Amino acid sequence: MDIFSIIIIGIGLAMDCFAVSISKGVCLKKFKLKKALRMAVLFGLFQGLMPLIGYFAGFSFAKQIANYDHWIAFVLLGGIGLKMFIEGLKPIDPHCEIKTDPFKWKLLFTLAFATSIDALATGIIFVPYPEKIWFAVATIGIISFIFSLLGVYLGVHFRSKIKINVEILGGIILIGIGLKILFEHLYGL
Repeated sequence: MDIFSIIIIGIGLAMDCFAVSISKGVCLKKFKLKKALRMAVLFGLFQGLMPLIGYFAGFSFAKQIANYDHWIAFVLLGGIGLKMFIEGLKPIDPHCEIKTDPFKWKLLFTLAFATSIDALATGIIFVPYPEKIWFAVATIGIISFIFSLLGVYLGVHFRSKIKINVEILGGIILIGIGLKILFEHLYGL
């Protein structure tokens, strides 16, 4: 496996983080580096650690979790996406960052876990390439970190400049990602 392939895998895995980060950045009136870094660090860690866990668990664990990982991802992403969609239907509260902090640790841990489930199975592809696993883990984590940080920034930017409801869009994207994962596993799409 070459470096380019690992980077493409990292970008693909970071797309979930990017969508979620955009939707959470909407609730900030201005970009807050501390909150953005909190999300980016958690997302980067989870996205990097899950392939490592998958790698060390090997083929037997991957086969067991493959039977239900798509359901876990679908339920978590679909539930969070539906909640975001419903919240997005409400008018934007000018005090949303005070009333409902979208950067609470508990929510961020849940989102980081939900968006990194597919990364767990990705670790299996590195079993034949043990010399690449640490580079892959670092690359995936760093790319997810960058995409998450950028996503929060764009969420803030979209809210203030374009006036679209990115939370509804983010909710739809999360539901779509959950459905995509489910359909890929159920129907081999």
